[in-house]
Amino acid sequence: MLKINLYCTTILILAANFSYGQKVKATQPDFTAPTTIKGYQLVWNDEFNEKGKPNPAFWISENGFKRNNELQWYQEENAKCKDGVLTIMANREKFDNPNFDASSKDWRLNRKFVNYTSASINTKGIKSWKYGRFETRAKIDSTKGSWPAIWTLGNVGQWPANGEIDIMEFYIKDMKQSILANAAWLGGNLKPKWNSKVKALTYFLEKDPKWLDKFHVWRMDWDEEAIKIYIDDELINEISTAKTLNPDGTNPFQQEHYFLLNLAIGGINGGNPKDSKFPITYQVDYVRVYQKNK
Repeated sequence: MLKINLYCTTILILAANFSYGQKVKATQPDFTAPTTIKGYQLVWNDEFNEKGKPNPAFWISENGFKRNNELQWYQEENAKCKDGVLTIMANREKFDNPNFDASSKDWRLNRKFVNYTSASINTKGIKSWKYGRFETRAKIDSTKGSWPAIWTLGNVGQWPANGEIDIMEFYIKDMKQSILANAAWLGGNLKPKWNSKVKALTYFLEKDPKWLDKFHVWRMDWDEEAIKIYIDDELINEISTAKTLNPDGTNPFQQEHYFLLNLAIGGINGGNPKDSKFPITYQVDYVRVYQKNK
């Protein structure tokens, strides 16, 4: 009996090791433990392995119309976790704008109806970081009107003086569906100053026609000297923080930033979704934050 148990145990261990050693399919969520990175420690992560709404100990949800003349009404119920993935879903649905004010000049208030819904979650007031390696594995939807993003905002100051880092944005740029890696701060004209790199979606599709069917790892390496943004280990943009000063001399990238994930629809960049098929989905497999060992 002992020999049988030892044999069975050995087989189970070998099977587990074989399974663990298998390469994760690019089209599937990654259930393996976070990677150990030499010189870094994992300080925060969400693998989205629970079921239901995102963990309220980690994330808060935005509600209503928010920015950029976007078409969607943000609501908590459009972000759900299942099978190891956070899915942010945009729907075409119509209902009265509960904040409607016909006399207002604010577009958030003078829209009589909501025609689209989606979700936006962030760690503001819960968790923020100064410097580190930020990794997000996600799959985007290229349907016209889709504007997904992975980004950070500084804790102190009003936008853009607080600083914005777009680890990933997808929208129409120069008439082309594009992926962008950006940073913004306050310029001398008191308007946002941008350092932006744009890669047309065709750049990725030419290398892999099934690129949109797969999860990809968007990474930011941020330290006192630079912000470097990667897609699947390919450097997309490098921003020197010596050049990111606000007019008052403050540097918004030398402070803690909080994390945001959202799927916008339309607005100033997303494109017209009138003829698009809904729902539009944005899937996030995990978010991991590493910082250098002290």
